Amino acid sequence: MSTRTDLLATLQSTFRDFGSLLDSLSPEQWKVQSLCPAWTVHGVVVHVTTVEAVLLGWRPDSAENPFLRMGEVAAEIGAMTPAELTARHHEVVAARMAELATMTDADFDAPSFTPVGPGTYARFMAIRVFDTWVHHRDITVPLGIATDDSGPAAEISLGEVEGSIGYIAGKKIGVPDGKGIAFEVTGAVPRRILVKVDGRAARVAELPDPDVTLTADTLTFMLLACGRIDPDAAIAAGSVRWTGDDELGGRAARNLAFTM
Repeated sequence: MSTRTDLLATLQSTFRDFGSLLDSLSPEQWKVQSLCPAWTVHGVVVHVTTVEAVLLGWRPDSAENPFLRMGEVAAEIGAMTPAELTARHHEVVAARMAELATMTDADFDAPSFTPVGPGTYARFMAIRVFDTWVHHRDITVPLGIATDDSGPAAEISLGEVEGSIGYIAGKKIGVPDGKGIAFEVTGAVPRRILVKVDGRAARVAELPDPDVTLTADTLTFMLLACGRIDPDAAIAAGSVRWTGDDELGGRAARNLAFTM
């Protein structure tokens, strides 16, 4: 399977899961505060739907930044009732998937604007998987709805964090020069991520004697990295823990957030 085929299948399943969640929500649940401080559940759905709406008709060879239309489109979508918003979301996603199905491998490999700078259209679509996967949990976690945190979408989402782990370790945590840290992600998507600081923080293939080993399950690690939950609460609950240098471990647990 090509990168395009894999991404299309993962996007389809990610949007299907998100859409099924919307179909299941009660009127009261739409009003609940999400994990995003500025948004209720309704606000999260407005955001996800708006992003896909502004991407309709946009091509990777366009010089236009599609996000410049976000405010205008969000204002229109944000005025909708939950039932209207759910219907619009399904409509927009169906149109997006139909549009994506017409694109070629070359289209996905083409240089493209992305939210994190120049990349390829495939990279942009991987970020859409990550964004939607995290926003799904922005809704389910406060509502106490269980999720399956395994599978290709979860792997892509964790990969987005792993790709920024040098920045997280060096700039956010401040791992000192000469020291190394191992991140043990357990559960749904198990992964061992190793970082050594040698002038600058970078992932390494081997780290025989890390100064700290920080352990968290997949969902906790992702929510901490995305700034969604209080680190001290996660520490108190034992869902994130560490061995080795206690001061550095505590600093790592409290400073994983690289995005919100």
